[in-house]
Amino acid sequence: MTTTAEQIRAWRGPALLTYGFRPFFLGAAVWAAFAMVVWVSVLAGGPGLPLAFEATAWHAHAFLFGYLAAVVAGFLLTAVPNWTGRLPIVGWPLGGLFGLWLAGRLAVSFGGGLPALAVAVIDLAMPVALALVIAREIVAGKNWRNLIVLAMLATFIVGNALFHLEAARGGLAAQGHGLRIGLGAAMMMISVIGGRIIPSFTRNWLVRQGPGRLPVPPMQGLDRLALVVLLAALLAWVVAPGAIPTGALLALAGLAHLVRLGRWAGERTGSEPLVWVLHAGYAFLPLGALALAGAILWPGPLTVAAAQHLWMAGAVGLMTLAVMTRATLGHTGQPLTAGPATVVVYLALVTAVAARLAAGLWPALAGPLQAVAGTGWVVAYGGFALLYGPLLRRARAARAARQGLWRHR
Repeated sequence: MTTTAEQIRAWRGPALLTYGFRPFFLGAAVWAAFAMVVWVSVLAGGPGLPLAFEATAWHAHAFLFGYLAAVVAGFLLTAVPNWTGRLPIVGWPLGGLFGLWLAGRLAVSFGGGLPALAVAVIDLAMPVALALVIAREIVAGKNWRNLIVLAMLATFIVGNALFHLEAARGGLAAQGHGLRIGLGAAMMMISVIGGRIIPSFTRNWLVRQGPGRLPVPPMQGLDRLALVVLLAALLAWVVAPGAIPTGALLALAGLAHLVRLGRWAGERTGSEPLVWVLHAGYAFLPLGALALAGAILWPGPLTVAAAQHLWMAGAVGLMTLAVMTRATLGHTGQPLTAGPATVVVYLALVTAVAARLAAGLWPALAGPLQAVAGTGWVVAYGGFALLYGPLLRRARAARAARQGLWRHR
């Protein structure tokens, strides 16, 4: 029977197409940096692109449905073969999926003269194809436990489709149902997948450090309760984003996930950035829920849009950056430790999130604070592309070909 390592060795094309994380993580980072440069230029009144959406909607779509879709593709195309025991997608089929994603970015960014339906079809082609591939692998591998991941991906796709519809109708797509559905699906992905990998990776590292508190095993009763509360809060937020009960549910979800995070022994991980960044990234999920609750229940300086960035830039941004750095190191045969340059990348993104939140709290300083936020974002993702791009483009080490960083069946 052909093994993953044999299949990869048989490929004679670019090393970039030997595993799903390679093209999609690199493409995601380059896109995130490029899209922020475009957005900062728009804010400064500079020349723009012939966007398919109005500028604010494009900005929201670029990072949620553009950037995150690439990271999700890279993660799932790498993780699912380990979950199911089946072979990964390698070579030109992988290149075709990546080409579909790239076509979506071009259509949304340069398709101002195209029919809205054409832009939507081009943009949705990759995530729909990805969902079909993942469904085939889960069914063929009888890996029923991870049907929940497929369901979250399907919800994310529905959110993207609705975003296109709202934008075509001239609505405020950046604050519409489609964005909330997509962002809600992203928060559920982080809570479910993060709830598996963070305690597992933390335990693996801590047992080598000596005696002390270890994370509670994942998916205990409190974990399931926290997930149910978050799901209820997100459903309420999608349907009635400004309602008092929605604010109360978001506050409850935030508190539940703070308690959940506290059970994973994150306070013991300070000496290894590759581990503590996972805890820091997850922390933005409850902090974002609490900030949204505050903006709904006590309207004031903190707007819903500013609070939402704790999820959009904080939870999504830092968690994906944490996963991308760890997966790239592990699957290319590098030591699982973050060097000083990687720490700078992490801190640049945290700075970007803090500056964007501060811009919402102090509108008089919004201009310079948004510039700081944009600079931090570009440093983070441009830094990832520069630091990890060579590893992503290089032929993998033999021992990494069999290394299963995502064995959570």
